[in-house]
Amino acid sequence: QGSQKRGNPTPETPRPKRTLSSRSPYALLSPGSFSPSVTPSQKYAARGGRGEVVASFGSTQGPSWSGQGGDGCPLKLFGSPEENLTKTYKFMFQKALDVREVMFWRLEELGAALKSHHGLEDFTSVVLPVQEPVTVLGQISCDGNGKLNAKSVVLLGDRDCSWGAQVALDLSRLTDYSLFPGQVVALEGINSTGMLLAVTKLYEVTPP
Repeated sequence: QGSQKRGNPTPETPRPKRTLSSRSPYALLSPGSFSPSVTPSQKYAARGGRGEVVASFGSTQGPSWSGQGGDGCPLKLFGSPEENLTKTYKFMFQKALDVREVMFWRLEELGAALKSHHGLEDFTSVVLPVQEPVTVLGQISCDGNGKLNAKSVVLLGDRDCSWGAQVALDLSRLTDYSLFPGQVVALEGINSTGMLLAVTKLYEVTPP
């Protein structure tokens, strides 16, 4: 007898499906497979009781409606004209330059709040090589497209001191921390090479 050639079940040549019994537990679960004598459901178009009031609350005898008509309701803007949109506006269609300006403005505003609340001195550039602890200001970011973890955290510096430069962070000296992308923080640490900041203290923005 010659050897029979076995088919290769690839996506191009799928294996033929076997016909399963309606009583088989591996068949598709349906009312007809396990209950062949079930009564079929009534057609939606043949239903009865259309328009029938099932329950009512309160008195609805003889309601009267009247209106006076008019040209319409006048609209009035509240607040200053600069804070109201009076023309068409493309939502989430801001230019990248405008987004960057808003981000740096927010970074400077929260940096001033951090300096006032924690009594910090002037901030230093995040890429300046120093052999002593310094305080830097920046925004937490990730060095890739994956999830943020202890090995992928970078700090995007501010515009005044760091000119928007970024530096990798070494968080092994911190006992506990909680960071998320976009968070504005002030960090104290040593950056001996200008490429890696060994963080020793974390200053966060606390709510009032």
